[in-house]
Amino acid sequence: MNLPNKITVSRIVLIFAMIIAMFVLALIPEFSVKSIGNSKINIVYLIFTGVFIIAAFTDMLDGKIARKCNLVTDLGKFLDPIADKLLNDAMMIFILVPQAYAPEQRNNSLMLTILAICVVLMIARDLIVDALRLIAVKKNIVIAANIFGKAKTILQMIAIPMLLLNDWPFSYFDSKWHPALQISNWFFYLATLMSLVSGIIYIYQNRKVFKEFSK
Repeated sequence: MNLPNKITVSRIVLIFAMIIAMFVLALIPEFSVKSIGNSKINIVYLIFTGVFIIAAFTDMLDGKIARKCNLVTDLGKFLDPIADKLLNDAMMIFILVPQAYAPEQRNNSLMLTILAICVVLMIARDLIVDALRLIAVKKNIVIAANIFGKAKTILQMIAIPMLLLNDWPFSYFDSKWHPALQISNWFFYLATLMSLVSGIIYIYQNRKVFKEFSK
């Protein structure tokens, strides 16, 4: 296994460690909330934002090393999108249960409903694309990420830290806006849109895989 693939596998291990930590922290009484500007940021959210950024950085690092050193492999093409989905989907689900860490955010059920719809759409898309990849693997076909899928991942990696940090730093000027219209949420909406667009493109471009599988 080359270096880029080792970094990808390390990211997957880190993601599972984060998921375990979420369950452990859920058993601990509510952490204190710190005010930064116009945002009230929960300490747990702040910790996971840092871990998320580190994990996201390894995503850029392994891809850069693979391309620069000509170490691009089919295993890397297969594992890298899976690692991205595990990271982003785990954190999006974490965002949907703020009552576990920040009960003061429960007063906006509309916002949570909108976020829930976005998360369900993105995870459903990921499951469909992953199913397509698994079918393709059986036929020795590797489906690499397209530009729209990469754009979706980048938008998610921008939106997730901002949502974890309660819209900081944009809260300095949009704190009085309706929560659904705050800038951090717009990044999340764009990620959802790009997720659906990329999913449709994946299915259309690789529709022959489904046709051959059904034979």
